[in-house]
Amino acid sequence: MKWNSKEIDIYLTSKEYVDTAFITLIPISFNGEMKQSVAMGEFSTVLTNEIERQLHGRTLAFPPFTYLKSEEREKKLNRLKEWTSKLFEQGFQHLFLFTSDTEWKQFEHDLDAALIWLPVIPLEHMDGKYKAEILQEQTKQLLQIVTNKWQTES
Repeated sequence: MKWNSKEIDIYLTSKEYVDTAFITLIPISFNGEMKQSVAMGEFSTVLTNEIERQLHGRTLAFPPFTYLKSEEREKKLNRLKEWTSKLFEQGFQHLFLFTSDTEWKQFEHDLDAALIWLPVIPLEHMDGKYKAEILQEQTKQLLQIVTNKWQTES
């Protein structure tokens, strides 16, 4: 399910079956890294939406966690920890964070959630068919990561 009015109504009536939260981590930059930041966010969002679509019913994709690329590391880490803490309080048992920003790999051991780093593949100039094949392959690998985590933590 996605974070919108229609699907939140469904979530609220079937909350006991939804144990997994997805959050996309999106950097925002206004300098020379702007285009790269946009590509990171776009790619992570497309894949997160596709994984959510395929696992619909057990997952809830939250709005992206956005942060300024220049934001202090501890500050954004603490803000993210507050998000994940609230999600655990709400009953989510599995939290997945999707990002293409390598900086988060440094914090991976400090996070309470599974961090899935996705190398950016520039989709904007790809042929539609090739783009679909790449996304399908990436999605297949991510689905395996999520389902393996479900099995090991059940």
